[in-house]
Amino acid sequence: MQFKHPEILYFLGFVIIPILVHLFQLQKFKKTPFTNVAFLQKIVLQTRKSSTLKKWLILATRITLFCAIIIAFSQPYFSNKKAEEKQHTFIYLDNSLSINSQGKKGNLLQNTIKEIIENSSEKETYSLLTNSDFFENINSNKLKKTLLELQFNASFRSLEDVLLKIESFKSNKSNTLLKSILISDFQIINKNKNIDFTNVKSSISFIKLNQAQKNNLSIDSLFIENQSNNNFTVNVAVKNQGAVKNNISIALYNDNSIVSKQTFSIKENVKKNISFPIQNQEKINGKITLDFDDVFSFDNTFYFTVNSNKKINIFSIGKNHQFLSKIYTKNEFNFTSSSLQNINYNLLKKQELIILNELKELPNSLITFLQAHLTEGKSLVVIPNTNSSLSTYNSFFNKINIGSISNKLRDSLKITNINFKNPFFKNVFSKSVQNFQYPIVKNYYRSNFNQASSLLIFENMQPFIQQLSLKNGSLFWVASPLDIDNSNFTSSPLVVPVFYNFGKLSAKYPKPYYTIGATNFIDIATALNKDEVLTIKDNTNSFIPLQQQFTTKTTLETKEYPSKQGLYTVVKNNTTIENIAYNYNTSESKLSFLNIKDKIKDNKNLHYSESIATVLQKNIEKNKVTWLWKWFLALAIVSLLFEILILKFFKP
Repeated sequence: MQFKHPEILYFLGFVIIPILVHLFQLQKFKKTPFTNVAFLQKIVLQTRKSSTLKKWLILATRITLFCAIIIAFSQPYFSNKKAEEKQHTFIYLDNSLSINSQGKKGNLLQNTIKEIIENSSEKETYSLLTNSDFFENINSNKLKKTLLELQFNASFRSLEDVLLKIESFKSNKSNTLLKSILISDFQIINKNKNIDFTNVKSSISFIKLNQAQKNNLSIDSLFIENQSNNNFTVNVAVKNQGAVKNNISIALYNDNSIVSKQTFSIKENVKKNISFPIQNQEKINGKITLDFDDVFSFDNTFYFTVNSNKKINIFSIGKNHQFLSKIYTKNEFNFTSSSLQNINYNLLKKQELIILNELKELPNSLITFLQAHLTEGKSLVVIPNTNSSLSTYNSFFNKINIGSISNKLRDSLKITNINFKNPFFKNVFSKSVQNFQYPIVKNYYRSNFNQASSLLIFENMQPFIQQLSLKNGSLFWVASPLDIDNSNFTSSPLVVPVFYNFGKLSAKYPKPYYTIGATNFIDIATALNKDEVLTIKDNTNSFIPLQQQFTTKTTLETKEYPSKQGLYTVVKNNTTIENIAYNYNTSESKLSFLNIKDKIKDNKNLHYSESIATVLQKNIEKNKVTWLWKWFLALAIVSLLFEILILKFFKP
């Protein structure tokens, strides 16, 4: 039993008053002599015994009356919490795409919302955390309204973030009994895989939502190849999780018109590539659909765009190597070369990629221009000369704060290693090549660059080609001159994919698709006037993304928006400039879930359940306050009535 006002119990000391009155009564009995005293002595003895009993009964009722009234005013109660504590329930509800699936009782999110609404208490306040929003200190009615308006969201919130949010929220709550409930399918994505619960001190109930099916077929990725003269191939990677699936229908649409349709079969737990040859199509607003009913429906549709080819401007300064003009063909690139003495800086401003092709030194005017070039998010390839002036090269490298190069080393080395994991080589090789015709160099420069990623590596594990991602642009360093007297790299099969990707990756012109929730940078080949902005829109919504204007392009940055997958247009002054596509993150399609019950079993503060109603009802019962002051007040009234009855009807 607890007391809301325990300080009132000090008044129980006043109970001594009726006791003192009882013990020190001043009433005296007067003796009267009688002739026949035997009978009277017996009567006196009985009267005294009755009188004593009456006094003890009255004392007992008065003590009970005093105690009952004092205890009633101290407001006693039974509860697991203190009466002055507020009741607050913190709920994290995972509304990610993976929750948009069927459980035993229907749609997981809808059924969860229903159970929370049915078992919420009007006496409590709530805070609701979702993947995209946080609703703090709301009552039961506001909670119900918020839940009814809740939609699925493509964003992701890791368990680590949720636990940190709970701890932060708890530290700001004083005099509050906080109960936390986490409701999720606990899908294994990123940080969730190796999370440690041993140091969690808050009392948290984990409720796991389980999908009814354990098979899923999804479109994992897409890429375009052999793109030339309006003919290309759309390659779709389909991922199967679960049993073998046969005669699955897959279709490709351009806007609402079907372009091609196929059927395929896929083995258990594998990826399969499906190709759609496309002819005589300059642009496509594409959609790939799978006709298959499984755990998740959102991953059965995939959007992409193919825009008319924009030629990338590439400028080579220095030696006139013929291999460059053969790689940078006219159907994909605008390739120009010039000697250092004949540079046209006005033309140079329009280039996406500049190649410093074996220059002996870098004049200050060129260094200043290259700094501005990289600041605009463009790319630079630096190929040194056999007799490069290290002071001018390092002067440039120091100004862009990437490090330096050291003296030339004379050592005949083979280029033996390719960093296949680097995104630079994505879709270049069908498999890892270990044994190929190794190119050789006779001289190379050792580099000391900061945070450089090696693309090709010598046999002594020193880098041959490195990529340095600067704040905006990219710099590629080639450690050796490519002159035929020094290296046969230009005759190697590696030269084509490497320099081709130098060109292709130098401009971030719209890719076939972008991922919702990821940070996306999109280069739009249009310049803006002072008050102009680019807008991204679909049939129903529009938003203005972050954008940065450069001389020949505008770079858009998107992350939180859009929130739904589909086809979008980039609009300038009500004119469509570009078509782009967004898709949900394919990580949400994984059928890998954390065994949360085993993960939390060693922490006594953490509890596992699969029933939302049970957890909420238990919390209500634990937080229930049973007030006892009414019973003590009733006892005081009964004691008073007993005293009145004793005084009136008890005659000694």
